[in-house]
Amino acid sequence: MKRLRNCVRGSCFAVFVALLPMGALAQAPIVIEGGTLIDGNGGAAVPDSVVIIQGNKINAVSRKGQATYPANAQIIKADGKFVLPGLIDAQVSYSWPFGEAMLLNGVTSTLDIGNGGEVTVAHRQGVLAGKIRGPRTFTSISHINGVPEPRWSTGFESSLTPARVPKSVQETRDLVKQLIAAGADYINFQDGTLPLDFYKAGVDEAHKAGKAVLIRSYGPVLFPKDAAAVGAAALTHSAGVATSVDREVSENGRDDDSELDQFARMDENKARDLAKVLAENKTALVPNFVMQYPGYSKDWSRFEAESHRMFLDASLLAYYPADMRENVFGSFGRMDRGAVRDRRMKGFQNALRFHKMLLEAGGHVVAGGNTNATKTPGLNLHHEMQIFAEAGFTTMQTIQSATKWAAEMINKQDQVGTIAAGRLADMLIVSDDPLQSIDNLDKVDAVIFDGKVVDRTYHSYYSTPFMSIANGGSPTVDGLPWVVAMKNVLLRRGGEEGPRPAAGIPNPVLSPQPAIDSISPVVVTDTSPTLTLTVKGFNFVRKSVVYFNGRSVPYKAVNATELQVSLDSDLLRTPGRFDIVVKNPDPIGTDPLWGNGTSNKAHLIVNYKQ
Repeated sequence: MKRLRNCVRGSCFAVFVALLPMGALAQAPIVIEGGTLIDGNGGAAVPDSVVIIQGNKINAVSRKGQATYPANAQIIKADGKFVLPGLIDAQVSYSWPFGEAMLLNGVTSTLDIGNGGEVTVAHRQGVLAGKIRGPRTFTSISHINGVPEPRWSTGFESSLTPARVPKSVQETRDLVKQLIAAGADYINFQDGTLPLDFYKAGVDEAHKAGKAVLIRSYGPVLFPKDAAAVGAAALTHSAGVATSVDREVSENGRDDDSELDQFARMDENKARDLAKVLAENKTALVPNFVMQYPGYSKDWSRFEAESHRMFLDASLLAYYPADMRENVFGSFGRMDRGAVRDRRMKGFQNALRFHKMLLEAGGHVVAGGNTNATKTPGLNLHHEMQIFAEAGFTTMQTIQSATKWAAEMINKQDQVGTIAAGRLADMLIVSDDPLQSIDNLDKVDAVIFDGKVVDRTYHSYYSTPFMSIANGGSPTVDGLPWVVAMKNVLLRRGGEEGPRPAAGIPNPVLSPQPAIDSISPVVVTDTSPTLTLTVKGFNFVRKSVVYFNGRSVPYKAVNATELQVSLDSDLLRTPGRFDIVVKNPDPIGTDPLWGNGTSNKAHLIVNYKQ
């Protein structure tokens, strides 16, 4: 069987289009004619279908011979092929190199877990504006935690930096409202450690705004039944399920064994009861089998071979970071072996069986690869779906897990997930019947995204303006723990090395090491007029120089801890994430341990006009 080879085919015309921004050419209406339609709703496939696209939306769905085509329409002959909604990867930690690989593999939407912060909003807008080549981005922007990670706990982080840690019920409500105001498509609670009232308040506030809430209900306070009761739309990682069905662990406790050990001890009554509760409360599960249980699928060796094959493309290799590729290949080797694997295989089979049990109870299981820097973008979702087939899901259930059910999970079913008039025109055409085998979904023949035919080749020059990296890789200010540590040490030392007082702006013989702890605003648009950017930190002196994207810019020094930087409108016409640094003149009098006179970097995001 040929797998994914169609993903690297293209014509000279297609390559020419790729040199221009997405959306740069006027788009004629498109008619997809003759294919067998699998619309995502779960009904019988419709042969000889016609799908008419105008602009970025589906205008009509009909049958061959029953529709009037728009003038000048581009006709895509799909006879003998199969037309489906574009695939949705329902759990992603998105990094900029993923875009082309996801589109080429039919993934037209992603749901992130809120690791990107402000840069995710800008990336989403760039995709919607047709300026960034990548799947449609649905985002929670940030996530709400009970326990912050050390690198996020300096107190200087920007307001949307992951993670947010509420201290009260009201603060939980305020955080949810802030994220929604910033454009969050849904809300993400990242653990189960907060007081139960916090979750109730957060879910209530989100529901008032029509937003879904995703939760990792690992406990020790909030477990799956609790999450279902407060109104969670889904449990990412199927968090807490293994503990809840373990016959040796009470629902108020937690075992230190692996999830597969817990699933190996699955109590049938507990499992049926939990499946019933989740189904009744419409709480879906996003299991991430590929990520959670590496090496246990019967097709694991094939998954690895396919990933290696994808990365043979020279144009993809030209831009895909080497460390990310190595992480992908290394992840296939991180698996249990020998007696441990033999013991836990029963747990894997029970994990698959529980998720099928949820389907049989009327619940939903949603396909999300937890696609991150250790996974093969695009292909990872196909592998997750193929494990669903291994679990005994029907092919239609598996298709819906990555289309309709994923869209419903975040209340976006009126936009994506099915093929119907009024939906966004994100579609996939495959050359063989996915209802016969879900493996056929990777026989991609064409991808339609936002009403345009996707050029299905990789391009060695691929990049994005924001170069976003998941998992805290795109902060507003770099090195904040370093800033705090230096400030504390130099305060104790005092003298020439110490942070300069707020009053006045000094002109010392020996310059101290400058540091930036915050900037404001954090995000502007590419239509912004000349603006004043406030840069705060310490050890600014009279001869400090401020650089924006490598160019010195004027400023007014308020004092040694605040600079008012003037950014001309001409500097803000190109979207991107631009470096800001402060450099003090030689000679530098601070201990070289703390730097060479150039501050840490801050980053101003210039977003596309919305």
